[in-house]
Amino acid sequence: MEEDRTRALLELLYHVSREVATALDLRTVLQRVLFEATQNIGGQRGSIVVLDDNGKPIDSTIVYGKTFHQDTTQQLRDIVERGLAGWVVRNRKPALILDTSQDARWLRRPDDADERTGPKSALCVPLLAREKLVGVLTLVHPQANAFGPEHLELMQAIADQAGIAVLNARLYTESQRQARVMTALAEGAAAINTSLRLDEVLQRILNQSMQALQVETVVLGLIEPATGDLVFRATTGQNAGNALGRRIPAGKGLAGQVVSAGHGVVVPVASRDSRFKNEDRFGGIETHAIAAAPIKAQGQVIGVLEAINPVSGRFDPDALLVMNGIGSMAGTNIQNAQLFEKLEAAHQRYRELFETSIDPIFITDWDGNILEANRKAATVSMYLDEELRKMNIDQVHEVDFGKTGEKFEHLSEYQPCMYTSLLHKKDGHIVHMQVNVRPVNFEDADVLQWTLHDISERKALDDLRNDLIAMVYHDLRSPLANIISSLDILSGLVNAKDNETVQSILSVASNSTTRIERLVNSLLDINRLESGQKIVNQNVVHLDELVSEAVKEVLPLAQSRNQQVTSYVGNDQPPIWVDKDMILRVFLNLLENATKFIPAGGIVFVDAIQENGWVTVSIEDNGPGIPILDRERIFDKFTRLRGTHKPGGLGIGLAFCKIAVEGHGGKIWVESQNNVGTTFYFTLPVAKT
Repeated sequence: MEEDRTRALLELLYHVSREVATALDLRTVLQRVLFEATQNIGGQRGSIVVLDDNGKPIDSTIVYGKTFHQDTTQQLRDIVERGLAGWVVRNRKPALILDTSQDARWLRRPDDADERTGPKSALCVPLLAREKLVGVLTLVHPQANAFGPEHLELMQAIADQAGIAVLNARLYTESQRQARVMTALAEGAAAINTSLRLDEVLQRILNQSMQALQVETVVLGLIEPATGDLVFRATTGQNAGNALGRRIPAGKGLAGQVVSAGHGVVVPVASRDSRFKNEDRFGGIETHAIAAAPIKAQGQVIGVLEAINPVSGRFDPDALLVMNGIGSMAGTNIQNAQLFEKLEAAHQRYRELFETSIDPIFITDWDGNILEANRKAATVSMYLDEELRKMNIDQVHEVDFGKTGEKFEHLSEYQPCMYTSLLHKKDGHIVHMQVNVRPVNFEDADVLQWTLHDISERKALDDLRNDLIAMVYHDLRSPLANIISSLDILSGLVNAKDNETVQSILSVASNSTTRIERLVNSLLDINRLESGQKIVNQNVVHLDELVSEAVKEVLPLAQSRNQQVTSYVGNDQPPIWVDKDMILRVFLNLLENATKFIPAGGIVFVDAIQENGWVTVSIEDNGPGIPILDRERIFDKFTRLRGTHKPGGLGIGLAFCKIAVEGHGGKIWVESQNNVGTTFYFTLPVAKT
């Protein structure tokens, strides 16, 4: 009899092994193991729970008689956590319960109360493979004491035989699932990446999501940067149009939770889940189940992807993994498409501005060949568009290669260049132009943009001003010298003690003529230095004495406005090599400008430092500052700074300062902050000893 039992057991195990080894589908393996167990051991119902490497249930099946039930994972999860299966998992050994009503390990559900089903007997054994717990097998008999130790031994033998098959089937199912996920993501990436048009990208994302997840409806919402609201920009599927344009306030509903948490969620039964809010309902769509995943770009959530109502009735375990993958791919592609749209819009705006500009504009390559010319360029030059495209930019106007470089190398740092030039029209006439050339990106190519502005009227006005100034200078110089000599003689003839009033009048007249003489000399110096003549009257001058003389002359004007002018230049500064009269006028111009524009009670400081053979002088005030736009042109001739009062003068003071300082080999510049003050800096050469 013992030999017969052994032979029968071996035949049973061989049969079980053959049955489960011929299948790789996990659900099929589970059903066959349950069928063999109930057929050979008995029992009304049985169950298998499959565990992952962390001991968490991932799949299960239950058999009642000969009927298998699939939707049981949540029920068996409770059993694994609190019931008999959980005890077996924790202790990794089999359990025999003769009477379930007398054993605390048995989990009683409302439908399993003793008064309804009565006491039962149960067997529960672990499924082990390579010392790894892969599942739990349970059999239940409707009568108490129906199972005994021999049944438990046989059940454990079947479980030992089936453990490897369950593990292999689980691994195979996981690999198949991963393959499906990777295939879905790869196909999604290939499809989504084929376009940079935002509407096409969104539609491809929806199509791939619907195909991969097999759902009725897919909607995609993007976060509106200004408000943080989620606005649904694309939909597909049944009644999807009702969701288009729908707005969900920031942080509201299931979508708001996904945005805040930064990870996806699956709601298997929407009607019974508190996470599903009214904000998540769409008109015309009855939501049974919903999965939502964030759309991310550069680590930031920019939108939400929602899949509604799986065709099979429930989402696959890998649904959220697929959605998260598509969401990650979608974010990058959406952002790229948005940037592409902005770039196209910028190109369109540039093209419109290019064509409608009131100034001639030429686009050339880096060899100067004309690629594009706007309508104004053709009109002004009198060349046809096709003629211009065959020309070089230096055939249209006289290029200042000293500023651009012979091969435009001075423009390679993307710094604009400006100069005046002559445009040669087709009929032989010339037009005075101010040229601004700079590198730009035009229709995805690095090119040069030449903008020409007609300055014929300004040139004529400048010529008129220069003629007028020359006339004034030549007509005033001789009589002015006579007036100065006469005032000196009168001042010597008048006794100051007896004629204080007359002496005061003579002093005012003398100061006024001195100012006129400075102006005339500045005009002469500008014309002389601009014509290329060098400064020849340079001498050794003590800087502190020169500054003191300038401050002394300006001080009466400053004191009349309750202003302070303070010099920090001491006799420790080295002597400088300059034309004393010319540099004195530089100081006077800058100091008078400061007192003119700072308010009553303002302060002006003069200081100097020596460095590398040069003295850098600074004249600082606490006035209102100079606007940024004015800082670029204040050293131009006939430019007048605007203070709180109407400006006076010819606007040549700072132009003279620039020409005079640069004539000495130095440089002059200004730094200013609105409502803080202005500082003029200029450098002068130290006298060689």
